Amino acid sequence: MPQIGLSIKDRWKVACNTGPKRLRLISGSIIIFAIIIYLPYFFRGIEQRQGVVLHDWLLAQVPPHNVSVAIFIIIWGMGLLILYRALYRPSIYLVYAWSLIFVCIARMICISIVALNPPVGLIPLSDPLTGVFYGQALITKDLFFSGHITTVMLIFLCLEKKTDKIIAFFSIIAIAVLLIIQHIHYTIDILAAPVITYTVYRFTLYLLF
Repeated sequence: MPQIGLSIKDRWKVACNTGPKRLRLISGSIIIFAIIIYLPYFFRGIEQRQGVVLHDWLLAQVPPHNVSVAIFIIIWGMGLLILYRALYRPSIYLVYAWSLIFVCIARMICISIVALNPPVGLIPLSDPLTGVFYGQALITKDLFFSGHITTVMLIFLCLEKKTDKIIAFFSIIAIAVLLIIQHIHYTIDILAAPVITYTVYRFTLYLLF
């Protein structure tokens, strides 16, 4: 059904006009909420274990600097962008929510399997909003694969407008550079994130549509 000229309320009514559509929207939202509640406990457990420190040639060439503010602005700016787009396009919310569910599961599995200690020179990220997911605790061992890159990559994949995708693409590059500068992630964490995220995104589309 064409949605041109429909109000936001009517768009969401169309998105929920059948039982399966309502089920996907409601169950996806509930599962996301449950994951947010569980994540602080998961990360606290991960932080207690010992892992290995990787020799990262690229990090060794870059003196660490605190660029938390820039990372914060880019990630949450992109978050607001997709939230605004999803308000008018419920399908964006549906795909993003379910992709995020599977990405979170994949990331928890990878972090559990790949035990890493923080990179040498890591400067903890100062982000009061992200602290919600970490239970306001200092978490440094949630490394493989990068949640920061995953977040922006998933936004890039779910956005529909060409201009939005261009902005999101350069945001991915900017976040990758900033993570290296602050030594928050190893290079492999950053490189693996887009590949895994894209794979999960395609799986989600296959599963939902």
